[in-house]
Amino acid sequence: MALEFTEEELLKYNGSDSSKPIYVAIKGRVFDVSSGKNFYGPGGSYAVFAGKDASRALAKMSKNEEDVSASLDGLTEKEIGVLEDWEKKFEAKYSVVGRVV
Repeated sequence: MALEFTEEELLKYNGSDSSKPIYVAIKGRVFDVSSGKNFYGPGGSYAVFAGKDASRALAKMSKNEEDVSASLDGLTEKEIGVLEDWEKKFEAKYSVVGRVV
């Protein structure tokens, strides 16, 4: 049974509470990235993505806070391709636990 998250609920899984898993969403699908907590946890190189839909930032290969969003508006075909590559990597490495509604 897949869980459903609002953006606000997803934020609770950003790694700040060690009793909760760490989640990152791509194109609305929520992945449990807890096994990569060195990257996604507090102080990690990808911590900015934790608890959020990082689709736009991943597509743009950006770690800027303003790019961390679900919006795909205005992305180039190349950026969409980059996002699809990230999505495949996540699918291979992490389990999908739900989706953002």
